[in-house]
Amino acid sequence: MAPETRVTLAPASFTAAEQQVLSFAGMTASAFTFPGGVAGLRVRNDRGAIVVLPFQGQQVWDAAFDGRTLTMRSMFDQPRATQEYLATYGAFLVHCGVTAMGVPGPQDKHPLHGELPNAPYRSAWIATGTDERGPFVTVGGEYRHTIAFSCNYVARPRVTMRPGAAAIEAAMEVENLKKTSMDVMYLAHVNFRPVDHGRLVASAPCTKDTVKVRGAPTHIPVPPGHAEFLAELAENPAKHLVLSPGLAFDPEAVLTLRYRADKDGRAHSMMVHPDGYASWISHRPSQLSSGVRWISRTPDQDCLGIVLPATAGAEGYTVEKARGNVQSLGGGKTITWNVEAGLLLPAEAKDMEARIGQILAAK
Repeated sequence: MAPETRVTLAPASFTAAEQQVLSFAGMTASAFTFPGGVAGLRVRNDRGAIVVLPFQGQQVWDAAFDGRTLTMRSMFDQPRATQEYLATYGAFLVHCGVTAMGVPGPQDKHPLHGELPNAPYRSAWIATGTDERGPFVTVGGEYRHTIAFSCNYVARPRVTMRPGAAAIEAAMEVENLKKTSMDVMYLAHVNFRPVDHGRLVASAPCTKDTVKVRGAPTHIPVPPGHAEFLAELAENPAKHLVLSPGLAFDPEAVLTLRYRADKDGRAHSMMVHPDGYASWISHRPSQLSSGVRWISRTPDQDCLGIVLPATAGAEGYTVEKARGNVQSLGGGKTITWNVEAGLLLPAEAKDMEARIGQILAAK
C-alpha cells in the first residue's frame, strides 16, 4: 500500500452546513449531514462527485460524473438512520456480507444481505497520497463485528477517487480476529440507473446453457405474469440484453452469469447508452467468482445491477453453503475483494466493447 496522509473523521464534524475538510491534487472533500441526520462526505474531482456515508455501512450513496447520475432511482431522497436493509435502499454501492449474504431462506436467520449494508462504523477516515496510478483521495473505516461463540472480525472498506477519472475503486478487506476459521460471504451491490434502450455487454456468454435465471422472488410481492416472464427469460436470456422499456422487470429479474477474465485477471461489464457513453464495472473472478445480475424497473424504482460481483449466489447462507459456495477464512487471516465502477466516454466504451469481444473469442 502506498504511503498516505490520513485524517480521522469525527461525527461531531458533520453538520447541516456543508464544510470542506480536505483539498488535494485538484480534488476536494466536504462534510455535511442529510436532513435526517445521516453523515455524508462529498468527494469531488474535475469529472464529478460521490457521496459516502462514512458511519453507515460506508455506502457510496450517490455517484455522478460528466453531468450524469449513475445511481439508481429509488423511493428514498436521502439515506435513513437505520440498519434495516430495505428501510434505506437507494445507494450506488452497498457492501453485503460477511457472515451471510443474499435473500435468507426458510432455514436462515440472517438479515437480507447480512450485517454489513448499514453497519455502524465507529472509525472512519479520509486519506490522500500518490501511488503507481497517480494521486488519490480515499475514504475508509473499520467496523468490528463480534458475536460470542460465533464470529469476530473487522471489516475495512476503502473507496478511492482520482483526478480526471469518472470511476471509483472500491475494496473490502476482512480480517478474522478469531484463532479458528469462520465462514465468509461478500457481494458488492453496485446499483446503476438504467437507460432506456441501453445495451448490456459483458465478458460473460449469454446463452441458455451459461446463464441461470432465478425464479420469482419470495421476499417481495410479485404481480401476475411475472413468473412466466422469468421462465421465458430462462429459455432466451439474450432477450434482456437491450433494456426495452416494455420488458417486465417488475419487481425484479436475477440472473447469474459465468464471467471470463482478460490477461490481467479482470472481467468487464457495461451498459452502453444510446449516445455511446457507457456505465461500466470491472471485477476479478478469482476473488468474486459469482456474477449476479439484478434488474428492477418499476414505477417507484429503477435499477440495474449490471453485475453484482460476489463470492456466491444470492440464495442465502444455507443454500449457498450446501452448494459449496461459502468460503472459509482461517484464524488470523485476511481477505480482500475489489471492484471498479463508473462512466466511460464513447471512445473508451468502444475500446472496451472490442476488448470484451476479444475475451469472449479467446475461449
